Amino acid sequence: MKYNPNEIDAKWQKYWAENQTFAAKNNSETRGETELSEAKPKHYVLDMFPYPSGAGLHVGHPLGYIASDVYSRFKRHQGFNVLHPMGYDSFGLPAEQYAIQTGQRPEDTTHVNIDGGVDKEGKQIAGYRKQLDKIGFSFDWVREVRTSNPDYYKHTQWIFIQLFNSWYNKTTDKAEDVSTLVAVFEKEGNANVNAVSDDNIAVFSSSEWNAFSKDEQEKILLQYRLTYLAETEVNWCPGLGTVLANDEIVNGVSERGGFPVIRKKMTQWSMRISAYAERLLQGLNDIDWSESIKESQRNWIGKSVGAMVTFDVVPTTNNQQPETISVFTTRPDTIFGVTFMTLAPEHDLVAKITTPEQKAAVEAYIEKTAKRSERERMADVKTISGVFTGAYAEHPFTKEAIPVWIGDYVLAGYGTGAVMAVPCGDERDYAFANFFKGQNGMQEIKNIFANVDISEAAYGSKDNVEIANSDFLNGLDYKKGTQKAIEKLEEIGQGKGKTNYRLRDAVFSRQRYWGEPFPVYYVNGLPKMIDTQHLPIILPAVEKYLPTEDGLPPLGNAAVWAWDSIKCSVVSTQLINNVTIFPLELNTMPGWAGSSWYWMRYMDAHNENEFASKEALAYWENVDLYIGGSEHATGHLLYSRFWNKFLKDKGFAPTEEPFKKLINQGMILGTSALIYRVDQRPDVYVSKGIVEDFYNSEKNKEAAEKILNLTGTLTPTFSKIHVDVSFVNSSDELDIDKFRKWQPDFLHAKPIYEKDEKFIVVREVEKMSKSKYNVVTPDDICNEYGADTLRLYEMFLGPLEQAKPWNTAGISGVFGFLKKLWRLYFDDNGLIVNNDEPTKDNLKSLHKTIKKVAEDIENFSFNTSVSQFMICVNELSSQNCHSRAILEPLAILVSPYAPHIAEELWSQLGHTTSISEVAFPAFDEKHLVETNKEYPVSFNGKMRFTIELPLDLTAAQIEEIVMKDERTQKQLDGRTPNKVIIVPGKIINLVG
Repeated sequence: MKYNPNEIDAKWQKYWAENQTFAAKNNSETRGETELSEAKPKHYVLDMFPYPSGAGLHVGHPLGYIASDVYSRFKRHQGFNVLHPMGYDSFGLPAEQYAIQTGQRPEDTTHVNIDGGVDKEGKQIAGYRKQLDKIGFSFDWVREVRTSNPDYYKHTQWIFIQLFNSWYNKTTDKAEDVSTLVAVFEKEGNANVNAVSDDNIAVFSSSEWNAFSKDEQEKILLQYRLTYLAETEVNWCPGLGTVLANDEIVNGVSERGGFPVIRKKMTQWSMRISAYAERLLQGLNDIDWSESIKESQRNWIGKSVGAMVTFDVVPTTNNQQPETISVFTTRPDTIFGVTFMTLAPEHDLVAKITTPEQKAAVEAYIEKTAKRSERERMADVKTISGVFTGAYAEHPFTKEAIPVWIGDYVLAGYGTGAVMAVPCGDERDYAFANFFKGQNGMQEIKNIFANVDISEAAYGSKDNVEIANSDFLNGLDYKKGTQKAIEKLEEIGQGKGKTNYRLRDAVFSRQRYWGEPFPVYYVNGLPKMIDTQHLPIILPAVEKYLPTEDGLPPLGNAAVWAWDSIKCSVVSTQLINNVTIFPLELNTMPGWAGSSWYWMRYMDAHNENEFASKEALAYWENVDLYIGGSEHATGHLLYSRFWNKFLKDKGFAPTEEPFKKLINQGMILGTSALIYRVDQRPDVYVSKGIVEDFYNSEKNKEAAEKILNLTGTLTPTFSKIHVDVSFVNSSDELDIDKFRKWQPDFLHAKPIYEKDEKFIVVREVEKMSKSKYNVVTPDDICNEYGADTLRLYEMFLGPLEQAKPWNTAGISGVFGFLKKLWRLYFDDNGLIVNNDEPTKDNLKSLHKTIKKVAEDIENFSFNTSVSQFMICVNELSSQNCHSRAILEPLAILVSPYAPHIAEELWSQLGHTTSISEVAFPAFDEKHLVETNKEYPVSFNGKMRFTIELPLDLTAAQIEEIVMKDERTQKQLDGRTPNKVIIVPGKIINLVG
């Protein structure tokens, strides 16, 4: 009976789908109160939310999915009720851009990308779902979610409304309903409110609050709400017509499309994630994540302890309004070393304090800076640039006039957007002061450190510091100096101690179409939430996905996009009267909205009334194992933790942290194929060896002559271009005919071959990508070798968390292993499993494997498990083992990795139910205890034969047995040895 993987794969994938084999049951749904003690323990395994692109899956994508699937199947074998769901993060900019380029609806392309089919351009799309099913994942497809479905984003809208209706009480250290804040305002005003809020909120009494109009009250509450409207400095991409996050920008242009990005102020929805900075920081101590990911988050949150200092701006005219510059510093002990001040070019004060003489220079600098992203400005530590504003600030203690500059190394969103520059203690300030030395009032660098030479560089250390030239701080160290400086600043009312965080509030608006609509309409320019009973507010159809002619977001093109407050429905925009019918929000939510809570929806995916029931949330709690890419180290993981903590505060989420354990899988790299093209003759392509010979002096003449024949130059230069790896065989030979037919540009290609008429490509390991033509699809592997071969091979490539190159040549070895496994159970005539008692060697091979595989899966060392399977099958084959007592448990061991063949073996062994929940074999240590020892028997130090003896024999007993052995008698040939050396368990040596 032959191993036929395609037949077996199809059979069992159909069985799993029809029987919903992997549909997890919520404890509360399936068991009554009396049966709870018998309930299976839960285990929730989650893969990071995939975006379904039209390019489909390549073999790099399933790596994490296979790992999580092995673990999920193992946990089922261990008796856990496993939730292992899958869905799609199906809103987003890529689908919208594709729609703009091809004239298709993003909902249509998204649907085809997931379910497969032919798009409107005639392209055959495999479909994510079919590709995933082909690999045999044990996903609970009953709970599938798609963020672009109204029944999903209804709940995202609901969460947004909860955030809008909440504020962060620093006293209770949690989010609370805005009604509790209003109650305080009504009773005592806001003077004693300890909240995370906007800065510089005017103080008002209870009587003043009660006298405010409703609109005035709403404007004040917006300064406290956890999601709020504010004018924010953003990364605006005119080419994409949307705001981009920092991680969507590379080298000053958009990651998608390569469009220029500028800094611009826009009214945006923002989320007050900064309220949770300390909890996000402390929560890292309670979760099992890699230290590198934790450190990335710590750096992003950026906690620093210091002081807020206020500098008064020196008026330049008699009628100038008093202005102050607030600065956060971690080194208040260096305040007497302030030489100048620097504002971010975007700082609100710049326009107010810049003198007429400096106005042109300042405006030109601001325009230039707007073209650089924040990330670019942060990374560029070499370029020094800035402009003097013409204004001065007054030192709080010395009353000295300090010049105020602007510089793009200061960012508006970090701290206060202003720096008190102490060049003697900071390298960047030092470089700036030296660069502009002698210009526009830039003073000499002051040295406030005793016994420190700053003639060549700043002294940035906090250690071994003795403050000098600093009045009341003289002689103090860093700690005492900091404490004393804060005390004095508080005394004069120009500063106070403060803990600051780099983490900024998250912009939550996108000027695009394909995203969650906000459940918001506007009355007198102020946002109003639509009552939750009327959700979802469904994304309307539009003809154009670009911004409107007057610059409004794409939803400005919608004909039916207004809110009728009487009928409580969406109506035509032509009916807007701002009395009963009002405009709806035109922005949509960002890509991270739907992915910031999706793991909870899986717990109760079909609940129409709640995002998940209390019972389901209480049962599943949070994710036990989360597997995904390290590229989400900050953005997605921080936002998810923030939303989870908020929902915990509001009594919905049962735990503080969403993901107990996190593993980042490494990348599978592609092996690209590149060929040399002659720059002077773009139709001439040269084989690898010829180019290498050209640069080798001994062979140069011959190679040059070959090239000369086609190029007419003895000094050509070469460029490397990618070719499709499918045109290249395992010997790195390019099929020139396929290459010529590939693209019109190559139809008349003139190749220069090696001596043996072969054209050899250059191989390079790099990221697997469609643009590099090095993509290998899992479908091809599954079709040729079966899904189990793909699964085993991906796990065999190397440690899960490391990057590793894909090499198709290794696939055949894994396929050969599966055929060898099959032959333990079958020969050409059928099943050969018997009921023979297993031998000691059989049991030893099996239990070695049980122990190794169980340990490896728990430690996520999947590659060494595959090696152990190979060792075990080789040993059992050598032992001619066909015992059911060995082969039944072996099938279970293999099942997490190669479930299709395991199910077939289990079925052929006579079982009528799935192998997926059969108990994992128990390890018995006694089978690994060695009872015998194979001794080498030596004569005068030379080993002549071996003999196997029980380990518990004494030296005398061993000697008696050895001397009687006929092989010994033959070696001695009648002689009596002078000495017999025996060390039990080690050696036997006969001397003389």
